Amino acid sequence: MAVQQQSKWEGKAIANLKGAKAEQVWPLFEDFFNFEKLLPTIDTCYQVKDGLIRCCTRTMPPSSDGGESIIKWCHERLLAVDNIERCLTYEVLDNNMGIRSYVATFKVSDDHDIGDDEVGCQIEWSFVADPIDGLTLEFFFGYVDSSLQSMAENIEKALEST
Repeated sequence: MAVQQQSKWEGKAIANLKGAKAEQVWPLFEDFFNFEKLLPTIDTCYQVKDGLIRCCTRTMPPSSDGGESIIKWCHERLLAVDNIERCLTYEVLDNNMGIRSYVATFKVSDDHDIGDDEVGCQIEWSFVADPIDGLTLEFFFGYVDSSLQSMAENIEKALEST
């Protein structure tokens, strides 16, 4: 029986932040064990045992037919942090979401010209993953992109209030 090799999914989402400097935004990403502060769809994010592994959880509401809430969880390992380049790379380990292989990098770039002579910064979320059963690359990329845009809005609001 021949098994065809499926290609990897790759993508990169970008969000531009107005008036926010990279040195203001980077500490939020550098805090690997508190990701729920950036992405409010995550209920909890905490360090697992000793080491560089975090557990992120999200509670999915009951289905319309009266089912129970489902808790989705994912263990992720920090692979690299570069404070000079302002990038962080992690991989998904164990999870109950059907992810087999996933490596992602967040990068915060300085002085991104966003037009109208206004300066801001840029956040990139790039990933390489095995295809996820039941999803398309387009759907998965849409999730990554909308999550990043939501994170950028939350960061802008938080920085405006300080």
